[in-house]
Amino acid sequence: MVRVLPEGRLSYGMQLPVQSQSVIYAEGWEAAAGAEELAEVARVADRGGFAYIAVCDHVAIPRRLADAMSTVWYDPVATLSYLAAVTERVQLLSHVAVVGLRHPLAAAKQYATLDHLSGGRLVLGVGAGHVEEEFAALGADFAGRGAVLDESIDALRAALGPEEFPEFAGERYAFSGLGQRPRPARERVPVWVGGSSPAAVRRAAVRGDGWLPQGDPRDKLPYQIEKLRSLRAEAGVTDPIEIGAIAEPLYVGEPGWEVGRRTLTGKPDALAESLRAYRAMGVDQIQVRFRSRSVTELTDQMAAFAAEVAPLLSQ
Repeated sequence: MVRVLPEGRLSYGMQLPVQSQSVIYAEGWEAAAGAEELAEVARVADRGGFAYIAVCDHVAIPRRLADAMSTVWYDPVATLSYLAAVTERVQLLSHVAVVGLRHPLAAAKQYATLDHLSGGRLVLGVGAGHVEEEFAALGADFAGRGAVLDESIDALRAALGPEEFPEFAGERYAFSGLGQRPRPARERVPVWVGGSSPAAVRRAAVRGDGWLPQGDPRDKLPYQIEKLRSLRAEAGVTDPIEIGAIAEPLYVGEPGWEVGRRTLTGKPDALAESLRAYRAMGVDQIQVRFRSRSVTELTDQMAAFAAEVAPLLSQ
């Protein structure tokens, strides 16, 4: 296992704004934002002890989904590379890379370069994908995307290992005698598997260094975690796995504006008490999101969380 998070504490990271703008979660101010705002949020996360900043992955959105998903999806490798240059410590997470859209050797070249340039800060989050037209346009196998992802993870582990001339032979992909440099800065790049379907949980259990659930409510997480650990034990995988959760939207303090009924608000000690319940379930890291009306309000919320809530998370 490649450990990313410190042991014995509840870590926190965040999916970045601006880089993906689905109407499910994007705030109004993000539509007019760009590189400057992204960089500022990343810097605040870096200073505030966030474990990671994360970027999504979609190549193209069909018209039937554009109203809900929007077509704003920054490329994860380009975006994380840009942000690596303006940060120093924070991990760089693809959440999640739809690796079945690309040949593993091509993906490995991109992600190895990112890890090399960032000094070993890449966490490769992977998932199966869900947009059929995207697969069709790129000549990728949508119906068989689960099996493709399984093999892609194995191929990427080989291609992102320490060997200059990696070797892999599978049903769909095979390579040998082909050298790639630069190599990743880490001897082994951590792979976190995304998804909450039975197949995704099994994939994380068998192949993952970490698990990134997608939207499981609190009351469902304990069962999912127990199932994941059981599947991992049945597969004979003895390494621990770093388990994540996506927390409810947050607002530190009293907002004074409508932030939605699911948003956790209030004083730092109350927020920390609520979030510590995730640790009690066996969660190692929570992905946090803050309600905001501007980039300044967002970075103020992030700073308040880091200074006032985070120190209480592992008490």
